[in-house]
Amino acid sequence: MATIIDASFVDYLILVIYFAFVLGIGFLAKSQVSESIDFFLSGRSLPAWVTGLAFISANLGAVEIMGMSANGADFGIPTVHYFWVGAIPAMLFLGVVMMPFYYGSKVRSVPEFMLRRFGTGAHLVNAISFAVAQLLIAGINLYLLGSVVHALLGWPLPVALVVAALVVLSYITLGGLSAAIYNEVLQFFVIVASLAPLTLIGLHKVGGWNGLTEKITAAAENGNAAPAEQQLNSWPGQALSGLDSSFWSVVGIVFGLGFVLSFGYWTTNFVEVQRAMASDSISSARKTPIIGAFPKMFVPFITIVPGMIAAVLVKEIVDLKAGGSPPGGASGQGVAYNDALLYLMRDLLPNGLLGLAITGLLAAFMAGMAANISAFNTVFSYDLWGDYVVKDRDDDYYLRIGRIATVAATAIAIFTASLAANFSNVMDYLQVLFGFFNAPLFATFILGMFWKRMTATAGWVGLVSGTLSAVAVAFLSEDAFGSLSTGVIPLGGQGAAFLAASVAFVVDIVLSVVVSLVTEPKPDEELRGLVYSETPKEERTDPDEASYPWYRRTVPLASVALAMVIVLNVIF
Repeated sequence: MATIIDASFVDYLILVIYFAFVLGIGFLAKSQVSESIDFFLSGRSLPAWVTGLAFISANLGAVEIMGMSANGADFGIPTVHYFWVGAIPAMLFLGVVMMPFYYGSKVRSVPEFMLRRFGTGAHLVNAISFAVAQLLIAGINLYLLGSVVHALLGWPLPVALVVAALVVLSYITLGGLSAAIYNEVLQFFVIVASLAPLTLIGLHKVGGWNGLTEKITAAAENGNAAPAEQQLNSWPGQALSGLDSSFWSVVGIVFGLGFVLSFGYWTTNFVEVQRAMASDSISSARKTPIIGAFPKMFVPFITIVPGMIAAVLVKEIVDLKAGGSPPGGASGQGVAYNDALLYLMRDLLPNGLLGLAITGLLAAFMAGMAANISAFNTVFSYDLWGDYVVKDRDDDYYLRIGRIATVAATAIAIFTASLAANFSNVMDYLQVLFGFFNAPLFATFILGMFWKRMTATAGWVGLVSGTLSAVAVAFLSEDAFGSLSTGVIPLGGQGAAFLAASVAFVVDIVLSVVVSLVTEPKPDEELRGLVYSETPKEERTDPDEASYPWYRRTVPLASVALAMVIVLNVIF
């Protein structure tokens, strides 16, 4: 059986020790699960530093690592926009403005918040769309997890998928969210320790940063890649957006990615919000995404930079970028940009470090898939089964449903993984999904939170119309739906995803306003804790926070993070 990576006994030993730790955490967490709130929300008992690291680790999954290294190999430095424009500002907004509403209302999920604000129509649409999205995204993580097992052991991809799924399933079914969160904290440190050497050794090999820029410049002159100037500067980002105009490229990145997709993902995605809701106080909940913002802004240096190095060092990726179709790859169907990191590990890392790097990749993929499935089982058990199928049963019943949903979601993810296999760059696929599910949800959410006149009818009409408009744009684009896209709109890749998300947002807002003006809103007294203007300040803040030192207070900490990310944008 052919393998990409030639691992030794010591590499496998590191892997076995790590898996023993993962399953051990699952067994330990199981003893803490006595009722459903323990399984789904860790009993709201975790400190901010734990939930903050879990918040970022849950996002540091297969898509983040393989997808961003693929983007680094393909587009270069403009990929940093996914972090410094498309993540940090929205994470800070979530912590400062929105977390008090989630945590203070004691809801168990984001769809439950929608139920209280807009009623059953918007709640059902949101719960179903979220559940479908998690099954599709879990499939992406599982596909990449299986591809690493295939690259390492040479197992057929279907076998690798099943084995990888069983490991994730075992520790989530045992310990629920606590097992997922504590494993995510462990995985964060394993991921950083495993990827940092790749960056350092790779930069040394190419002659430092100057050597890397020279090699990218030389390669750009010979191949089909974007001009070197576009690959080596983050703005205006035409290599990423696919737009010829520098003005419209900036607009697409700032509005499509930085506002619609980013705020849509970080502020309404229950996968992330669930980690903050597991914290021990409203102050800890607000600080969770802000603590996560600090490591998040440096993740490009261990994901994007290795991708850029692979594009000039790894023969197969060099050929691919020059327009060739080299055979091999983790899928066995030909080398893709998703393989950049695996090939770089093969070429640069000695045994031992190779085992640590493989362990880091598997840790990342398990963290991402576990996050998707733990969020899915909560929404399915509470918001779909408990609200619409079997109501008012005892707590043990819903705990059992949660565990059954976990098994079912894992099985379905094995099938949705095959969809991800059709995309050379999984970030293209992921951004299309976010345009469908997150962009309209954010529009409905943000309008409903700050405009008390918005009505229940407008809530579900906006969600449905926004989603359908994003699907329509994807069909009309060049490749957002693969071979099903018609090419009427001459835009492909991630630029098409930015456009679909932007259209979904605008359509949702416009229709929500129109429908609200001709339908009856809720009385003001029913909007307390759900709408900003109707919620007293003391319900949105922790009264004890004023006595904390500045570095433990929400707004000063967020201000420091914002200043740092502005500096990074200026430098690069």
